[in-house]
Amino acid sequence: MFAHILVPVVDDMVNAKNMKTVATLLSEAGARATLLYISDPRAPYVYTTKVADYKKADERHEQVCDAHAKVVLEKAARLIGGEVKIKTLHEYSTEVYEGILEAAKKVKANAILMASHKRTGLKKVFMGSDTYAVIANSKLPIIVI
Repeated sequence: MFAHILVPVVDDMVNAKNMKTVATLLSEAGARATLLYISDPRAPYVYTTKVADYKKADERHEQVCDAHAKVVLEKAARLIGGEVKIKTLHEYSTEVYEGILEAAKKVKANAILMASHKRTGLKKVFMGSDTYAVIANSKLPIIVI
C-alpha cells in the first residue's frame, strides 16, 4: 500500500515502545522509511553576548542542532531495528509542519507516520498541534499513532 513512509521524530517520541510500534507498522506495510528530525534555524543567541558575534552564534547553533539530530535519528533507527530499510534526514524549518511537508516532497514519500502528543486544554490552545497542521495541509495520507 505505502512504499515509502516519512516518520518525523522528536526527542520524547524516541523510546522502545514507540519505535517498536513504528517498526511493526513499517514491517507490516512492507515500506521503507525516512526518519526526519526538524530543527528551528533561528539561533537563540545564548551562545554570544555581542551583536557582532551573531554569525558565530548561528554557526554554533547549526553545529549543536546537527549533532543533536544525529543522536536522535541514530537512536530511533537503532530502536526500529534492521528489518526495515531506513534513511535519515535532518531539516531546518521555522514551522515544524511546513518542514515535514517539504521533507515529504523532497524524499517522495507517499505517506506520513506521526505521533500525537495528546495535548488537551490550555496546552493544546497555546502549543498547538503539529500533527493537526500536517493533517490539515497535507495531500498525503497521514497515519497517527
